[in-house]
Amino acid sequence: MVQQFDFLVIGSGIAGMSLALKVADKGKVAIICKTELEEANTYFAQGGIASVTNLLVDNFDKHIEDTMIAGDWINDREAVEMVVRNAPGQIKELINWGVNFDKKENGDFDLHREGGHSEFRILHHKDNTGAEIQLSLIEAIKRHPNITIFNHHFAVEIITQHHLGIIVTRYTPGIKCYGAYVLNEDTGKVDTFLSKVTVMATGGCEAVYRNTTNPLIATGDGIAMVYRAKGAVSNMEFIQFHPTALFHPGDRPCFLITEAMRGYGGVLRTLDGKEFMQKYDKRLSLAPRDIVARAIDNEMKLRGEDHVYLDVTHKDPEETKKHFPNIYKKCLSIGIDITKDYIPVAPAAHYLCGGINVDLNGQSNIRRLYAIGECSCTGLHGGNRLASNSLIEAVVYADAAAKHILSVLERYDFNTDIPEWNDEGTISTEERVLITQSMKEVNQIMEAYVGIVRSNTRLTRAWNRLDILYEETESLFKRCKASKELCELRNMINVGYLITRQAMERKESRGLHYTIDYPPVKKE
Repeated sequence: MVQQFDFLVIGSGIAGMSLALKVADKGKVAIICKTELEEANTYFAQGGIASVTNLLVDNFDKHIEDTMIAGDWINDREAVEMVVRNAPGQIKELINWGVNFDKKENGDFDLHREGGHSEFRILHHKDNTGAEIQLSLIEAIKRHPNITIFNHHFAVEIITQHHLGIIVTRYTPGIKCYGAYVLNEDTGKVDTFLSKVTVMATGGCEAVYRNTTNPLIATGDGIAMVYRAKGAVSNMEFIQFHPTALFHPGDRPCFLITEAMRGYGGVLRTLDGKEFMQKYDKRLSLAPRDIVARAIDNEMKLRGEDHVYLDVTHKDPEETKKHFPNIYKKCLSIGIDITKDYIPVAPAAHYLCGGINVDLNGQSNIRRLYAIGECSCTGLHGGNRLASNSLIEAVVYADAAAKHILSVLERYDFNTDIPEWNDEGTISTEERVLITQSMKEVNQIMEAYVGIVRSNTRLTRAWNRLDILYEETESLFKRCKASKELCELRNMINVGYLITRQAMERKESRGLHYTIDYPPVKKE
């Protein structure tokens, strides 16, 4: 089946949905969602969204400086300035779409402060800010007559000249995207979605790791698709590990203990109750995430323990319950009263700072293809993301991309010469055990060899193991009908390879990439 939409948005988090709302008055929009609209990384973002709002103490220059410092000065300053200066306007837009941020009794925003921020500038909705934003956007999306949601659809490949029989390499100028081949899970058929403009908004890739705070759909699909189509991808070595995921063996994904809890006054302790962050950074538990994650990782390895504690028992119990109701409820469900008991925590893969290369308009190097949100590499984060900068990046770049798309849309038309997906002669996948076992192997390889602390030896081993899995999986893909699980496995292997290769190419410890073969230079 062939379908035509002016705008094809692949992904349904804050980036994809906000862009859809911004362009829908000018044409038909398709949103491709691999599960349901609620299951996106946005929904699980607890902490909040960063923006300068209290001008009495805060300003753009402070937010810019904090972002540059966190990113170890690898950031693109133009991108940083664009996001920070446009943040307040996009906060107003979110509020207009129905998002409620917590306020004080006097009507001012109740701002939090998180690691790396010099001021209180995090807007939030209790401890489920992402869910509040996601649900508000879903309601707005459903009300718009020009937006069609395709739940349980999975984008298999983006369509380029390659599918017209033209040889496309990484050096081919003028690669164009004409839409995507999309698997309808209900029918098992791969349909052709033709579009004037395609927007990749597929989120991150942290499900390639065994321990992750991300929903398990975060398999790097958009990044892998664009890379296979010869698009530029960079900074994949910069994987942010959240220092404080709830340690509860068997949980996957891990439940996130928001950084706002450390901003609230939470203290990290070893299993014998001793504080330890003073050994690593003068900012103690409020140091940037990479420093805290490595500190916890080091303490666990030194002591042979599998977690540390986060302590908020010294805070007012009622205040704690009010600020963190979902964390309180989750911990209570496994026998931990956070007002009286320490919370067991350990690092887990949380956020990708790299991705599909884009310019200030969210354009990739493939024409008619944009990338926004976590799957894109805008230059905002550099070597490490400043807490709560991700949600604001998504809406600012969605706005920039929407404006640019609408300014050039009339130049484009549908390419109706695209052939439909051909799966003749293939067989249905019956050996599911091959796919599930390979997925587990990818998780084990990435966790063991491409984690918080790396080395040349570990990365080489990961590379060799992933290469074997790649050959096996490509062979399986050619023989079998496309399925969501098989496509996800392909994407996980592609993304694991990119993280590993780009980690091998960076001959220094910088930002989130830390290798024992290139110890960081100590700053005076």
